[in-house]
Amino acid sequence: MPTLTPALIFPPELLLQAQGIRVVFFDVDGVLTDGGLYFSESGEALKRFHSLDGQGLKLLQQVGITPVVITGRDSPALRLRLQALGITHARFGTEDKRPAAEEFLATLGLDWSQAAAMGDDWPDLPVMQRAALACSPANGHAQVKALAHHITTERGGEGAVRALCDLLLVASGHYATLLAQVGDHAHTGPSE
Repeated sequence: MPTLTPALIFPPELLLQAQGIRVVFFDVDGVLTDGGLYFSESGEALKRFHSLDGQGLKLLQQVGITPVVITGRDSPALRLRLQALGITHARFGTEDKRPAAEEFLATLGLDWSQAAAMGDDWPDLPVMQRAALACSPANGHAQVKALAHHITTERGGEGAVRALCDLLLVASGHYATLLAQVGDHAHTGPSE
């Protein structure tokens, strides 16, 4: 059986900036989803999530990096998705995201130097300004991209979150170990 070799390559300066990250703040619409707003006939909000992003979020949690979701909206679909991924740190229905992020940092005993953030629009800028690593998906607003240290080639809802997760796994030194475990062991849990 051939050995699985890491296929990802990141610039050294980006890997250095991503080292030491222990918490990642994520927006939802335009980051975890494609940014489209879908409503059923009864007015229920429907969201499309990508399985690659879900697997990346699970991997972060396995290595002790905490994903935190801070979003201006709330929906049963979002809550169900976060529950399925085991994400317990989330703030719903807030446009003022910086105070929420600071509360999570205090709860986790961390500071901004240990934080990354991924957003796509203006409400995300105050968190991204303070984070040690600010990221935007390819479909982020121009102002967000101008602030970002890293812009993924993937769009929100199409693997952008997974791209950031992979960067953090490589920078933390866990990517190759996790990959080897996939190649060496039978899968024991549900996949995305």
